[in-house]
Amino acid sequence: MPTHTFVLNGQQVTVDVEDDVRLLWVLRDILGVTGPKYGCGLGVCQACTSHVNGKAFNPCCTPVGDLQPTDQVTTIEGLPATVGQDLHPMQQAWLDMDVPQCGYCQPGQIMAAVAKVLQARAAGHQLGDADFDEIRNICRCGTYHRIREAISSAQTKF
Repeated sequence: MPTHTFVLNGQQVTVDVEDDVRLLWVLRDILGVTGPKYGCGLGVCQACTSHVNGKAFNPCCTPVGDLQPTDQVTTIEGLPATVGQDLHPMQQAWLDMDVPQCGYCQPGQIMAAVAKVLQARAAGHQLGDADFDEIRNICRCGTYHRIREAISSAQTKF
């Protein structure tokens, strides 16, 4: 069986799985990292959104064989370490704005929001309405107004 090595939340990991196994299943079933949620398996709902090398991606659509040993995968569990705090400012904003209802989509929402803020910052601007509209994570509970408030309040804090 093939061996795959990559960096997960700051720690190098190695797994023995076939190349075509989706990274979401490696994270959840083999490595026990359950923050990224299974929603659709097609990258549509984006409940599994995580970061690879600082950019948002959907591990439900990514075969583990696509990763390189130097690839940095960050899930919601590793997000606070990216800023050296107990909670990432985006996570704190989620709590401050009382965003979650059921909470299922929240890890993916937060990871997408952080990536979008970093992308906007690299382009030299803060998020505007058009940027918010590009965050396509599905929230069954419909807390989109509070999600936007949380992202707005956190975008300058990291």
